[in-house]
Amino acid sequence: MSMLLEVDGVSVSFDGFRAINNLSINFAPAELRAIIGPNGAGKTTFMDIVTGKTKPDEGKVIWGERNISLLGMSESRIAMEGIGRKFQKPTVFEAQTVRQNLAMALKNPRGPFAVLMHKKTKLNGQKIEAIAEEIGLSGSLTRLAGELSHGQKQWLEIGMLLAQEPRLLLVDEPAAGMTVEEREKTTDILKRAAETRAVVVVEHDMEFVRRLDCKVTVLHEGSVLAEGSLDHVTSNPRVIEVYLGRADA
Repeated sequence: MSMLLEVDGVSVSFDGFRAINNLSINFAPAELRAIIGPNGAGKTTFMDIVTGKTKPDEGKVIWGERNISLLGMSESRIAMEGIGRKFQKPTVFEAQTVRQNLAMALKNPRGPFAVLMHKKTKLNGQKIEAIAEEIGLSGSLTRLAGELSHGQKQWLEIGMLLAQEPRLLLVDEPAAGMTVEEREKTTDILKRAAETRAVVVVEHDMEFVRRLDCKVTVLHEGSVLAEGSLDHVTSNPRVIEVYLGRADA
């Protein structure tokens, strides 16, 4: 099976510190993957490289069926290629309704004339309602985003990313600050999203990772330490030594 994203032999250093060290990792077109590891393992830097925020010192980052290199592309161009990223803190337009937030995020033609001519079409309305259903906010479309709970804001931001029709979704610690019920719903949202795209979740919460029930990649000192099911990687002596036995994990 051809890969959607191939990261091959990537390294990057900051002021002499090697944040990513000969990292090689691949993702299929439709899969759910969890990335775990101790603080400083390179999880955030990995996402920074894929999204174009950080340029590696060496290595390759190859995208899609056309096998194009993401290196040297701007962050906006990479986003247009179909890579979406959700940061830990939700960033929604709190003074706008849920419907308006989703409408602004919809993948539509860009440019001054397209924006001027854009009208609320029946198709867009159907897309918004389908996304709201997927993220569990169908009954909240007319509510202001600022009135939503923390978990609901997280779902709305995931929905805004889904509205852009990404092929790869990078999600940073989605379970942080959520209630038990919200975490369960978030698991369902991410699993469903991964049926038609690659979804990569960076997470510290091992119970949340267990609920995702997916392949897990463990990073340590900027490279892959172990990979497989959660039970497989958590029984690895090196993973236990460098991650599971640490108080800050």
